[in-house]
Amino acid sequence: MNAPAIATVRSVLADGGILTVSASRRERAGRADVKCSAPGDARLAERMQEVLRLARHTEPGFDSRDQVVVSLDRLPPPGARDWELAVVLADRMVRGLWRPRGEVLANGFSDAWQLGAVSGHEVADAPPETLLGGPDGLAHLGQLSGHPDPSSAVSSARAWFPLHSGGSHDSLCWVEVSVHPLAHDAADEEQTMGVPGQDAARQLAVRQALLGARHFDGRGLGRWRTTVRFGAPRFDGRSFELALVLADRIARGREFLPRGRLIATGCSDAWHLGQVGTVEGLGPKCALLLREADSGDRVLLPRAWQDGLPAGMAEELRARGASLACVERIGII
Repeated sequence: MNAPAIATVRSVLADGGILTVSASRRERAGRADVKCSAPGDARLAERMQEVLRLARHTEPGFDSRDQVVVSLDRLPPPGARDWELAVVLADRMVRGLWRPRGEVLANGFSDAWQLGAVSGHEVADAPPETLLGGPDGLAHLGQLSGHPDPSSAVSSARAWFPLHSGGSHDSLCWVEVSVHPLAHDAADEEQTMGVPGQDAARQLAVRQALLGARHFDGRGLGRWRTTVRFGAPRFDGRSFELALVLADRIARGREFLPRGRLIATGCSDAWHLGQVGTVEGLGPKCALLLREADSGDRVLLPRAWQDGLPAGMAEELRARGASLACVERIGII
């Protein structure tokens, strides 16, 4: 790979000071693809890692051979986000995806890195050589290499699932799947799937469910870079799996899009066979669905729940303009 082993990008702080982002590259050797550090702030390091994985989503190629380690030499002010663009650029530089001339000073942030968009910048009086993110500067990451806005190649879909904890905080949570086509088939499908903001166990569960369901689909393997986001940072259980799989199918054009929300719950130990299994909490989850479902919504539940549904549930949903189905497999919904 014709790329530097080390890259640095500086960013202007609100007080006029300079923050330096350093990125280094080494052989991965079974380690995580991205590792981040911030002086004494583990939560900021987690956010750095999330930003990088989201920003990589619109890259057409995929190479998992190297590990990139990114660090900040000082902490930005609490709540500041202008360091985000510098982190993204350092990551691209050290992997040889962007080769600027000379030193780089950059400020910017994004609310949609997974679309390659750069929302804006916070600093008001940066030096004239500063690369600023937003409509008055770098509006999207494609501009770095003279390419069009990469968001046009991203397909995203959301589905909802019930979060039940037995109290007033019960709610529907969304899972969003975004896919971007790869220029070449990926040899390691699992490594092309990112689940930023979730712990290792949840990331593994998401990847296994998608791998199995795409194997059953027969047309989803090796073609996409995938990013999965959840509306809640932490939750327990596997009831999200059916919603995840269906959002992925919609994003890849393999499933229809309802007029309202697609709300689903179910899991499986055999997604590769397309099977939908049951989950716990039939009573409280159905009560939650009856409270939350609205006109145009499509509710999908495991077939094993069919005989235990509350009396008149389907009729009540239909009266609201929503619909209900109990399913035992994907691909026929």
